[in-house]
Amino acid sequence: MEQIHLFTKKLKPTHISHALSIPIHVLEAFPIPDGAHMMNFEAVDATDNAWRFCLSTRLTGAYPKPILLRSSWHRFVEQKGLAPEDRVVFFMERDEANDMIWRYTVRAQRKVMVLMGQDVWVDVEHLPLYGLWRVWHISCWREKSPFYSTGSL
Repeated sequence: MEQIHLFTKKLKPTHISHALSIPIHVLEAFPIPDGAHMMNFEAVDATDNAWRFCLSTRLTGAYPKPILLRSSWHRFVEQKGLAPEDRVVFFMERDEANDMIWRYTVRAQRKVMVLMGQDVWVDVEHLPLYGLWRVWHISCWREKSPFYSTGSL
């Protein structure tokens, strides 16, 4: 299976409260039937839960403006506890042998730190594990660091 990155979207308040706008180039990865302007699809998250989304394009205007409708998107937002500045990442997995789409995957992620100038993102399902790691890491650093003084962290 070949995993193809479709898009990454940093969430804004309107993405949380309304629909998720999708880059137009991503439409190539979704087989919307001729004459239709929407389709349902499933995407599997980091815990192998399947989420049903409705992709829609507008009927008028200069370009299709694809979105995930609020009716399907909002449940995902609520269940994952997403907030502005979080991000979602969509992938498509393709069976290379017959060039068919096998499945879509989605990741809901939160930035947890900047390390050496790079953002570090963690799937929201793994945040509790990250929290335990961070407590352990800080306590070890305090014990070993000659630079630590009370109140510096």
